[in-house]
Amino acid sequence: MDINFDLYKVFYQVATSASFSDAAAKLFISQSAVSQAIKNLEQRLGSPLFMRQTRHLQLTQEGELLLSHVGQAYNLIKIAESKLSEMQNLETGMIRIGASDTVCRYYLLPFLEHFSLNYPKIKIQFLNRTSPQLIEALRDGMIDFAIVTLPVNEENLAVQELIKVEDVLVSANRFPSLKDHKVSWDELSQYPLLLLEKNSATRRNFDNYLKRQGIRIVPEIELESVELLVEFAKIGLGIAHVVKESVLQSIKKGQLFLVETQQPLPPRQLGIITSKNRSLSQAGKKFIAQLTDDITGKTE
Repeated sequence: MDINFDLYKVFYQVATSASFSDAAAKLFISQSAVSQAIKNLEQRLGSPLFMRQTRHLQLTQEGELLLSHVGQAYNLIKIAESKLSEMQNLETGMIRIGASDTVCRYYLLPFLEHFSLNYPKIKIQFLNRTSPQLIEALRDGMIDFAIVTLPVNEENLAVQELIKVEDVLVSANRFPSLKDHKVSWDELSQYPLLLLEKNSATRRNFDNYLKRQGIRIVPEIELESVELLVEFAKIGLGIAHVVKESVLQSIKKGQLFLVETQQPLPPRQLGIITSKNRSLSQAGKKFIAQLTDDITGKTE
């Protein structure tokens, strides 16, 4: 049975106010329009809903039954409207973010503390994966957006550039001959190289750079974690290729030093990717806007 829901809205107002005139005033329509709507609803349902012969407007048994269900539906709609209003005002909601451990630790954590203090009722879920895995997770609807290494060339994904990051080579004092001068890749190939696993976007970016330079280097050790690469480099197991932010304190303490190459390593662009097929929640939009402002402000 296909009945216009506006008829139920009129019925609810008449039934709860027990007055056609009061219902008309609440709905901002004429009393005759209210009467016609009730008549149409009764005809469609095949049952009388009000007893009109009495002095006061009363519901029939059929009307009482209908009101018990319409009232529940009306209350659920009001609750839904209230919840939507809370989401729009960032009083509730959830954000599902995808990012690598490195991005979380060195770029998101300071901002997350600030955001969670301002919007304590917004729940945040994280998915820690490599950039290729995060692209797949976003495509499958597991996350709302991801922060990944660019470029990303997918027709159904929108890309917003966020920040350029600097990857560096670092060594412990076990290899002092690499200090204080720019080394060639031929020279560097004589030392053990520590790299991230091949599935990571950082590694792919580095391999593509070496390929463009016509350089072939076989790593001594491949790991899944930047933090482990740094620790391995500290104990002299090799020259680590890592994001600069991960070694600033170790360099400051004298545990590591930068290894400069004759051909500088290119910067790597991080970006935010979203699905063109799904709308972001108000909380997600606010998070991205404030994160962009926060990072842009720090780099200017």
